[in-house]
Amino acid sequence: METVNTSERLSRLRELMLNTSHQSEYIAPCDGRREFISGFSGSAGTAIVSLSKAALSTDGRYFNQASKQLDNNWQLLKRGVEGFPTWQEWTTEQAEGGKVVGVDPALITASGARSLSETLKKNGSTLVGVQQNLVDLVWGKDRPAPPREKVRVHPEKYAGKSFQEKISELRKELESRKSAGFIVSMLDEIAWLFNLRGSDIPYNPVFFSFATITPTTTELYVDADKLTPEVTAHLGQDVVIKPYDAIYADAKALSETRKQEAGETASKFLLSNKASWALSLSLGGEGQVEEVRSPIGDAKAVKNDVELAGMRACHIRDGAALTEYFAWLENELVNKKSTLDEVDAADKLEQIRSKHDLFVGLSFDTISSTGPNGAVIHYKPEKGSCSIIDPNAIYLCDSGAQYLDGTTDVTRTFHFGQPTELEKKAFTLVLKGVIGLDTAVFPKGTSGFALDVLARQYLWKEGLDYLHGTGHGIGSYLNVHEGPIGVGTRVQYTEVPIAPGNVISDEPGFYEDGKFGIRIENVIMAREVQTTHKFGDKPWLGFEHVTMAPIGRNLIEPSLLSDAELKWVNDYHREIWEKTHHFFENDEYTRSWLQRETQPISK
Repeated sequence: METVNTSERLSRLRELMLNTSHQSEYIAPCDGRREFISGFSGSAGTAIVSLSKAALSTDGRYFNQASKQLDNNWQLLKRGVEGFPTWQEWTTEQAEGGKVVGVDPALITASGARSLSETLKKNGSTLVGVQQNLVDLVWGKDRPAPPREKVRVHPEKYAGKSFQEKISELRKELESRKSAGFIVSMLDEIAWLFNLRGSDIPYNPVFFSFATITPTTTELYVDADKLTPEVTAHLGQDVVIKPYDAIYADAKALSETRKQEAGETASKFLLSNKASWALSLSLGGEGQVEEVRSPIGDAKAVKNDVELAGMRACHIRDGAALTEYFAWLENELVNKKSTLDEVDAADKLEQIRSKHDLFVGLSFDTISSTGPNGAVIHYKPEKGSCSIIDPNAIYLCDSGAQYLDGTTDVTRTFHFGQPTELEKKAFTLVLKGVIGLDTAVFPKGTSGFALDVLARQYLWKEGLDYLHGTGHGIGSYLNVHEGPIGVGTRVQYTEVPIAPGNVISDEPGFYEDGKFGIRIENVIMAREVQTTHKFGDKPWLGFEHVTMAPIGRNLIEPSLLSDAELKWVNDYHREIWEKTHHFFENDEYTRSWLQRETQPISK
């Protein structure tokens, strides 16, 4: 990771300041404004530039990375850490004395703009929408062109439900809320709703689009040249195609027509609470729209039986790929004494995965990290600056893939030499946390916020912790990070309880800055379980793990495991052997490695 000199870029941006859309976590290169202006390449953060200062706010996953990538023009605001202001507080401080704060209304949520505006008013300052993005003006001709990739049909044999059925169910929901319609802006929601996939954003099979759903019409806003004849036939007469850029004008027209026909008593349009301020303004702004948690997001998070079967199947194939990879890596490092850097290893893993059925691509940049690099939670190795893998240090690999029948995300931590007692203890405490969440049984209505302590408790008892969530939702051949459910300390995880059909990650970790990082990540699926009693006469839920890759056994300290935890490890490894060993009938080395790594452990 290199520091980018941002002095000239900031100077040009400040000159523009004197002259005066989709809220995606992962973005297309043409939308990488924060990275362009600051040099910070993480997936989460907010950049604020005043006429004399610049600040970047990000969360604990990226503190280490941001400190390395930001130059001395920037102040790092550590989100959630005592003594650091929030980016809103920092902005308000800089704007004292009646100054104007400008934002691109397409890049901030309506609720975010409203909150910031109210805060600024207390200081006599004003928030304004800047119609021409100033960073784009600085970027100029060097800004990458918008992607023009083709949209493709996601067959019902993988989706499990037709798009017509999904839209019908959405209309019933809109009717129950007495709504005039719903404007859809989240790209993964549009892809899921219409059973379509794209390639506009790396690793996320989505395409730039908007959609409007009313009681009688369905309109998809997408550049028509992206649609193949197959997609056009798939949508048929049920969907009207409109130009992508027409959404704002059409939203304004919809709002005006609604008011003309029904006056002030007209029902409101629903808009996701993640939608942009620009969309809200087009519909008439505050008081004219109802901001809600997206009903599409809620429906998408509950996988149907076909999607769940696909997740099980793709994780078995993915587990076989990981087994082949780690067996290969150990052989190269230990037996052949090969010199491999982190990128070489990551490329090999992708090559192995690509051999498996229904593989489409990766679900995110592979985090291939040796030794101290593992302590950078979202480390991204780059050729020429990455490290040589040290067989005598911990190796952390967080990776995932997109298959037509599902999305994977798995982290494994290995040591190909002799781990220290501290490393083994830390690893085993993390493993106990994985098991704690995996084996949880809880009443229907329990949130991921309430479950988070099950994964952290063993680290907490030692005065240790990790600065990231324990689990996030996962899409079905969609985004690897999917809301609204998750397991963690964020207040948002109190809003939506875990439900049968939810697919989430289980990934506690521990990180010793400058030394090593440990994370173990499985994908688990919520389901109803049978209990001896049913207190409150309500369903009880538990989890089914689907990740099928061995856990680094030489890092496990058996004496720290209870008998039940030891049984879990041995049962899990036996399941991995039973479900994946047939992949290696003609690969004796990998088969032997898998057999060794899945042998029972005893105290």
